[in-house]
Amino acid sequence: MLKALHFARTLIANALQPGALAIDATAGNGHDTEFLARLVGTNGMVYAFDIQEQAVIATRNRLLNAGLERQTMVVHDGHEHMRHHIAPEHCGLINVCMFNLGYLPRGDKSITTKRQTSLQALQAATELLAPNGIITVMIYPGHAEGTEEAAHISAWARELPQTQYHVLHYEFINLSNAPPRLLAIEKNDVLE
Repeated sequence: MLKALHFARTLIANALQPGALAIDATAGNGHDTEFLARLVGTNGMVYAFDIQEQAVIATRNRLLNAGLERQTMVVHDGHEHMRHHIAPEHCGLINVCMFNLGYLPRGDKSITTKRQTSLQALQAATELLAPNGIITVMIYPGHAEGTEEAAHISAWARELPQTQYHVLHYEFINLSNAPPRLLAIEKNDVLE
């Protein structure tokens, strides 16, 4: 399957082991949080963030119904504040940080991620990441804020120093209607 989100999950599944640490920077309806929680197992930890109470409730309910609440912490706050909620002993040890930008599916489409806060969150994620850790960013340029967000995030990612990070851009080039894009950022294990 060539879908961008499927490819992001494949990258993440290869990077997460039981006991690992992960962040879902945009919890939404909890699908990605559940996916991460299953991968890290009961000895791991997933931090999930969302600014919408509706999303936080949906994510908590999904985790409770799946029996995955033990290894998760769902935070009702913007992803740009993630550093304030990550346990100090986990800083610099996060194995995966997953972003799924845009608006809440079946939610209020006027509430969407914004380039300023997403860039702040991405910068924080690079600092929280463990060596060989990865960040995946699903970008949806099919709406006005998404187009602006995509341009700024892509420009930010291009400027990441190659001695510290490798950046992959995954995009369909023959599809209409502004298909989603994936950025995958891997933190090098050895600084060159």
